[in-house]
Amino acid sequence: MNIVMCTDAYWPRVNGVTVSVESFSRALIRAGHKVVVICSFYPDSQAIQRMSNPVMDKRDTDTDPVVLRVPSYPLPISKEDRVAKFHKWFWVSKQLDVFKPDIIHVNSEFVIGEFGFYYGKINSIPIVYTFHTLWEDYAVNYIPHVPEFLLRFFARRIIKNMASRSDTVIAPSRQIQDVLVKYKIKKPVYLLPTGIDPAMFANSPESVREFRAGMDAKYPVLAGKRILLFAGRIGKEKNISFLFRALPDVFREFPDTVLLIVGNGPDLSIFEDEAAAAGLSDRCVFSGYLDRKDLSLAYAMSSIFVFPSVTETQGLVTIEAMLSGIPVVAIGAMGTLTVMGGDNGGFMVSHDEHEFSSRVRDLLRDPDLYAAKAADAREHSKSWTIDTMAGKLQAIYTETISAHRVRG
Repeated sequence: MNIVMCTDAYWPRVNGVTVSVESFSRALIRAGHKVVVICSFYPDSQAIQRMSNPVMDKRDTDTDPVVLRVPSYPLPISKEDRVAKFHKWFWVSKQLDVFKPDIIHVNSEFVIGEFGFYYGKINSIPIVYTFHTLWEDYAVNYIPHVPEFLLRFFARRIIKNMASRSDTVIAPSRQIQDVLVKYKIKKPVYLLPTGIDPAMFANSPESVREFRAGMDAKYPVLAGKRILLFAGRIGKEKNISFLFRALPDVFREFPDTVLLIVGNGPDLSIFEDEAAAAGLSDRCVFSGYLDRKDLSLAYAMSSIFVFPSVTETQGLVTIEAMLSGIPVVAIGAMGTLTVMGGDNGGFMVSHDEHEFSSRVRDLLRDPDLYAAKAADAREHSKSWTIDTMAGKLQAIYTETISAHRVRG
């Protein structure tokens, strides 16, 4: 079938939506389908820095989706994000007329998402909508100085509106599914987490050693140390400050450990200052953004993945770490709760600094426990592979198309 993925966020913007759209697109292409991704233009995504017309990304492999990038403006409330120019809708619609989509999958709530809804309505094409982001919780981090109750009210209205215009709604976690029940969504709702492509995390020992040597040279603090890794957007919603309170006990007991924080975001300088104020300048490295391949190597060279976020829709980074064979210590909340399902592949703890620290130290202290959890991590991650999840998504598409035809 011909599938259109609509998303306001896509590479080089790093977040769970980007990973989900790319992972599903590649898996669907491998299964014999055709996929077009419509997304916003980011200045770093093309050689052209200023752009007035939509462009298409170069396809490097047969499993790359066709990517149509729509000219965009920077988003005032988040310098990482972009808002597509609405008047470019006509160009996008002409490209889709040629593609002749069988189904449209909307993955965001902004202009590109609206493109998908408009095109679907005009051409009577069924629409699947994935509710990726719990905006009730996230909005307060993006829009300060506005009463929280108002932000939550508008967030609920937006999601209800998107769901009501869809033929089918996908919830990537049980927590999101529960929210949709609370919102009294009438459309069919399916629980479907995003899977991860294991091939992305299959690195040779030589490539890991080479990458580690390069990182040690760039960041001498890392040299000879066991790495505790955090990877994700560097924003307040990720609860990174928790690590600065939980890990000093680890550093005192194990002087050969260091915290590596991979990612970029609007609050990077804030957390750099916090780490310095906590006396962790010689125990904490901020690497900034790493591309997907380098990120997979960062996982592979690390000893433990430490994840304090309590707002994750899915918590996919925990599965990425497990695929790389490293145990995870994470706070059991939201999507992380769904993905780990308990102490699978590591330890799922409460929002308690002492408990978090204790579990990290248990893994560092006991080689047998560490080996058992590392093996468990690899085994648990197998049930979250992208091809398994893409097969389920294909079935959702087929059912949605059939139901749409029956309704006429």
